[in-house]
Amino acid sequence: MTTILIVEDEPAIVELLRVTLEAERYTVHEAGSAETARQMIEEAPPDLLLLDWMLPGQSGLALAKCLRQQARTKTLPIIMVTARAEEADKVAGLETWVDDYITKPFSPRELKARVKAVLRRRAPEDSDAPLQAGLLVLDPASHRVHCDGKPLTLGPLEFRLLHFLMARPDRVFTRTQLLDTVWGDEADIEERTVDVLVRRLRQALEAHRLDAMLETVRGTGYRWNPEKRDGVTATP
Repeated sequence: MTTILIVEDEPAIVELLRVTLEAERYTVHEAGSAETARQMIEEAPPDLLLLDWMLPGQSGLALAKCLRQQARTKTLPIIMVTARAEEADKVAGLETWVDDYITKPFSPRELKARVKAVLRRRAPEDSDAPLQAGLLVLDPASHRVHCDGKPLTLGPLEFRLLHFLMARPDRVFTRTQLLDTVWGDEADIEERTVDVLVRRLRQALEAHRLDAMLETVRGTGYRWNPEKRDGVTATP
């Protein structure tokens, strides 16, 4: 399930954004300041940021610039939400690599369309560019995975799960979210099936001492941690 972080200090706007996005089955989190948002992003990066320009303390524009300068968040999709409609302000916002810009007041229909468009453009798994974590390389174009030049044999579901997680490092996903991703949200499959799939993927990675990168976050789900390469095996 796609996670969206709203950074906005006006309760009425927050409520409108939250209700509109939850109706589209997005998971929504809220932050009332740039400082709070930065902490939340550090703990668990969202899939998209809806960012108000004028915030208490640091501005949304300053936060966007900061995020673009960090390797972990430089590609985080950002939509600026603001009352500033002047052309010069729009250009300034877009020059910080904000993906889109929506001006208050806005309609729910416009909001949904812009969110979907940005997510579609920025979806990491839509790219054919290889993904790498240490010696592990996943090539979406050829549908192959190698470690130090040696092939890993993965089934279609294991490949899809690994692709999804490697494209979103350090983010925690629940079993339900992974079910929706790997099998589709219409599939009638139990959540424990995810644990079986994770176990199979870990077994394939274990041969190359890479299984520790697929972490269990107890009580929540799973996370891909590319910095953890010590070969310690975790169990679901």
